[in-house]
Amino acid sequence: MKKKRKEQGPVAVCQLRSGQNHPFGALRQFVPLGTGQEEIYRQLREAIPVLDAAVGKLVRLSGGFQVACKNPRAQKELETFLKYVPCGYGQTGIDSFLSCYVDSLLTYGRAVGEMVVSGGRVRGLCWGDVTLLDVCEGESPMDVVLWGPDEQGVRRPLPLQHLLLFTALNPEAKHPYGVSLFRGMPFLADILMRIYTAVGSNWDRAGNVRYSVICKNGESLDPAVAAQRGQQMASEWAKAMEDSKNGTVRDFVAMGDVQIKVIGGEAPILDSQIPVRQMLEQLVAKTGLPPFLLGLSWSTT
Repeated sequence: MKKKRKEQGPVAVCQLRSGQNHPFGALRQFVPLGTGQEEIYRQLREAIPVLDAAVGKLVRLSGGFQVACKNPRAQKELETFLKYVPCGYGQTGIDSFLSCYVDSLLTYGRAVGEMVVSGGRVRGLCWGDVTLLDVCEGESPMDVVLWGPDEQGVRRPLPLQHLLLFTALNPEAKHPYGVSLFRGMPFLADILMRIYTAVGSNWDRAGNVRYSVICKNGESLDPAVAAQRGQQMASEWAKAMEDSKNGTVRDFVAMGDVQIKVIGGEAPILDSQIPVRQMLEQLVAKTGLPPFLLGLSWSTT
């Protein structure tokens, strides 16, 4: 039964918005409403390589399967079919289909596949982008109907439902169509990305060393002479720095009380090892994998 949408009045829109703190700003705006989070999960894998590696490890650890037939001839033909069945996108074999299928299952909490039938025979298998489909209940809660766009772009029930395979990961009463492995990670991932962004900004400011050259005893000089001496000192300092790029050691000689300091040298960069590890520990714990499988040399039992 469809619910009628309530009419809403005009909504005030703020025209000036703050910029994103890091390239994956959608992580900070995430609210777990149950739908629309697919882009968040895609950005999580792109932003944090450990999570992308974790999904790949889980896909490999899921292993494969074997088929058995009483008829030896049928057994051989079935094994040949599963080994060489076309799966689209340049892939061949049931293993490639299952790898992409489990990858989607872990990332989005659901996955969809299709059998390609022609002439009464299965000609191939292919997986689909589950984010482009809608899942609706059929005549009973036990039935699932997949909706998708047709040739005109109108969303309709897909015609051959019996050729589609739909799987939900860890379904719940509130989320009967699957829960992603990444649920609960966006908050921690946002903190981690802010730390990485701050580290990069600090190294842009302090990593590229800039010097402050101060020459005292200039109060007693004529302003024109002081300006000329300052320009000469700046020119000689620039030449010394330029020669150092080419591997040439050039001394800088100046008269008077000259002090050379590194700008920002008194403010050391904060140690990010402990907070980064705390965030990664929570994220890795959600995957269920031991840290050493992801290349993390932590002291774990």
